[in-house]
Amino acid sequence: MNEAYFLEGTRIYLRDVRLSDVNGTYHRWMNDPEVTRYLESRFYPNSIESLQKYVSQKMGDRDNVFLGIFLKDGDRHIGNIKLGPINWIHRYGDIGIIIGEKDCWGKGYATEAIQVMTDYAFKTLNLNRLTAGCYANNVGSAKAFLKTGWQQEAVRPRFFFSDGCYVDLIMLGILRPE
Repeated sequence: MNEAYFLEGTRIYLRDVRLSDVNGTYHRWMNDPEVTRYLESRFYPNSIESLQKYVSQKMGDRDNVFLGIFLKDGDRHIGNIKLGPINWIHRYGDIGIIIGEKDCWGKGYATEAIQVMTDYAFKTLNLNRLTAGCYANNVGSAKAFLKTGWQQEAVRPRFFFSDGCYVDLIMLGILRPE
């Protein structure tokens, strides 16, 4: 594994998000209504400064693992994945993901990043359970989790207001293999 990589998949690698990663590209993602359509952060303006502050807060935070998703071919930063907050007593955490580069949507990069992070959470961090949630109309996100062995655990009806109407929250989870 390349020493710059923190975690490695077949086509991607994950490493810490650095202040130098908070650039025009990252800023563009976080202010693109299509990219942030299913993110709660879409309700707040995202300046370079506010994004840098967020990244700074995550650096060294032992309860969150915040990593950039990079293509091995060309070292292109295409998104981020976060595990956290982690409850170290009960050994569970939540995963959230964004693929900011639209030309990378639907190509399996999110699925690969979820698998790499899931393996890390269970094998290295010794967590017992992982959870995630997504808007019901965010079909791509749900599929990415389900492809890696996650299960749909529950539906919370009419939970989010999205595109002019209420949509369900899909709750996903996976347990550490016995």
